[in-house]
Amino acid sequence: MRGALMGMGPRLDLRQAQSLVMTPQLRQAIQLLQFNNLEAAAFVEQELERNPLLERDEGASGRIGERAAIDQREILPAPRDTADQVSREILPAEGAGPLDQAEYAEPYDPGGASDGVRTGASSATAFESDDRGIDDLAQSHATLRDHLSEQVRLSFASPVERTIGAAMIALMEPTGRLNVDTAALAKVLGSTGAVVEHVRQRLMRFDPTGICARDLKECLAVQLAEKNRLDPAMAALLDHLDLVARRDTRRLMAACGVDASDINDMIAELRRLDPKPGAIWNEATPQTLIPDVLMRAAPDGSWLLELNPETLPRILVNQSYTARVLPRASKEDKAFLTDKLQTANWLVKSLQQRAQTILKVAAEIVRQQDGFFRHGVSHLRPIILRDVAGAVELHESTVSRVTANKYIATPRGIFELKYFFTTAIQGTGGGDSHSAETIRHRIKHLVDAEPDGDVLSDDAIVEILRREGVDIARRTVAKYRNALRIPSSVQRKREKAVPA
Repeated sequence: MRGALMGMGPRLDLRQAQSLVMTPQLRQAIQLLQFNNLEAAAFVEQELERNPLLERDEGASGRIGERAAIDQREILPAPRDTADQVSREILPAEGAGPLDQAEYAEPYDPGGASDGVRTGASSATAFESDDRGIDDLAQSHATLRDHLSEQVRLSFASPVERTIGAAMIALMEPTGRLNVDTAALAKVLGSTGAVVEHVRQRLMRFDPTGICARDLKECLAVQLAEKNRLDPAMAALLDHLDLVARRDTRRLMAACGVDASDINDMIAELRRLDPKPGAIWNEATPQTLIPDVLMRAAPDGSWLLELNPETLPRILVNQSYTARVLPRASKEDKAFLTDKLQTANWLVKSLQQRAQTILKVAAEIVRQQDGFFRHGVSHLRPIILRDVAGAVELHESTVSRVTANKYIATPRGIFELKYFFTTAIQGTGGGDSHSAETIRHRIKHLVDAEPDGDVLSDDAIVEILRREGVDIARRTVAKYRNALRIPSSVQRKREKAVPA
């Protein structure tokens, strides 16, 4: 035991192990690859503020003709005999060496231009050079609370009633509902329940009608009363809104005491009301979707791709400033300038590699989905990240970062690059597989084309798809139908029985 204890003690061991170390520059390159164009532009703006050796290229548009933009790629036309034949791409030569320092003196102009259109930033400040659109000068619409507050000021003479109305407007939900107990609100405001309820009843008659209602029944009842259509039969219909949702016309006729023609007219009138009168006022202004990649058809039938020049930064490294300052700088300043020069050079190179990678991946997606761009969603092929990664010789994670949050403007509309990656549905008899998005589109087309007197069940849709060569299960059809918000066959049959 004593000998074992004497053998214990500190010692040194030499071991070899492999580990992946990500440098700050590598993390920056990966981050830039995942950014869309607007995020990349914001990142470059931050670097311009931090790095004195970086500057924005204000005159890039004037030197467009000196060299070809690196983000211009041409995809040659596919053979016309088959949609599965895809195009070839003219890419930069593989194995090109790293950019030397002299290349960094050239402006980074990934946007380039086409047809001689100037896209660079202008330093002119005259009013005639103002290129703002009418959308930039449009007046923002009033909110629902502003609209109601103005009516409160004009409708109530008593300060107490105006205060109660303002409190109700503040507590109102975005849809226009007011789920607040009248007695509790009266206690908080130091008033009586009768006064609070009187104010609420008047608020429900404001524009839009039905505001501050407690539930759907009360909201619809106020709107019907405003139109002088709240008769006993319609009041009974409001008492059975659950039957209206199920389209159970037989029980509704018995509850309301009317025939089939009257109940159909009553349900049609109910559909014309607004169940959420405040929702339209609270809709956010739709944001303009700016694509990262632009695609257009060439005269010879090929596809041309380029990065959107309007959203890409144009930067360069100020080599002349570095050459003047660096020789006369102190030791600490030289270390600072050297670090900033390396950072600036790496940023320019990272932006160039980002542009090439995005276009390489986008070109491969266009090549593999050529049938979609020529014939529509029915020709969308089922591809996954591995298919594109293997063709462009990149890792799947890189392709995933490139396609995340990036959009391409095509002749068929603007699509996210992720849209073109879909799961595959096997074909019958070992035939070609089909894209899940194509199957969803086909199901929607079949339902939209249903005749008035016939409704397709899920089993019938399965049989039609199998005759078309798609091996699909009934539960998959039901899942796709629910994803498309298509009601079941029973509910669709009831809806067709009720006129719109």
